[in-house]
Amino acid sequence: MNPMNNNMKHKQELPTARKIRRSCSRELYRTRKKINKWIAPELVEKADELYFKKVALNLLWIVENGSNRKLLADWWDENVCPEIAELWSVDPPLLAKAFRDSFGG
Repeated sequence: MNPMNNNMKHKQELPTARKIRRSCSRELYRTRKKINKWIAPELVEKADELYFKKVALNLLWIVENGSNRKLLADWWDENVCPEIAELWSVDPPLLAKAFRDSFGG
């Protein structure tokens, strides 16, 4: 046992940009399936890019709270949902519920 590495065991590494982009895209894909509405591919790409930028700007906080799905879903409701709802012409409460159902928060 090495006492020097004891505190490193629980430290989370930051994900790569590729992992973040894929996770954001996957979460929005699942959300789109829950709202059951066709969304144009260019709007999907814009939403993916918007979500990726928001996550990248708050990456440290998101990694720290990565195990708390409810807190992450609350963050999504406040910071991401209104802009994507406007982009996709969807009610924000409907989009927020679809995200929570698919994300698990």
